[in-house]
Amino acid sequence: MSVVPYKDKESSKREQVEEMFDNISPKYDLLNHLLSGGVDLYWRKKAISLLKKRPNRVILDVATGTGDFALEALKLNPEKIIGVDISEGMLRVGEEKIRKGGHQDIISFRKAASESLPFEDNYFDAVIVSFGVRNFDNLEKGLSEMHRVMKPAGTCIVMEFSKPKAFPFKQLYYFYFKRILPLIGRLISKDTSAYTYLPDSVQAFPDGNDFLAILGRSGFTQTKCIQLTFGICSIYIGHK
Repeated sequence: MSVVPYKDKESSKREQVEEMFDNISPKYDLLNHLLSGGVDLYWRKKAISLLKKRPNRVILDVATGTGDFALEALKLNPEKIIGVDISEGMLRVGEEKIRKGGHQDIISFRKAASESLPFEDNYFDAVIVSFGVRNFDNLEKGLSEMHRVMKPAGTCIVMEFSKPKAFPFKQLYYFYFKRILPLIGRLISKDTSAYTYLPDSVQAFPDGNDFLAILGRSGFTQTKCIQLTFGICSIYIGHK
């Protein structure tokens, strides 16, 4: 059974995730940086740096949210970045950030789900996603779609929360993640479920070697996992 934000509702995971992100979009960036202590900025820089030696003319940012990963990808000097997301609320916030930064000639957004990407085969040099694959309605189908739209010899970068295993960091992390984070998230976002869903979805997510196996089944080759910050976050790399 998949983890969903609103357990009392019968709507699909995709519908609930869309509703949740629409609800929290005005406070999403604030909470992202606050709850991570700003370390999420370093994680994004590290992930994008792994693409510097690859062709990056056209980039797809899946589950782009408010566009932070797409903005970081500007450092690769691409001709075009397209960000897709199912939440109109998140995309509106992202579009405002793009306009303020004057990047609308390079970055554009479209509402679309990972499981049905509206692009032709072999189109993108790189496909990236940060903290989004946990929210896919169908993980393997979404990853297969990312593989489909990526050019041969292209690179996929997936950044996602993972589960630290070393004592005592593991225990401290879970106390913060399950007790402190939901309380702060609830107070600021006013959504009673979103920041309970976050630790629940991380706990249920197949991280590490389990996720590498799913990448392989989705068509990716030469897969690799890089752990960051004691295993709180992992970067997964795959090629076509």
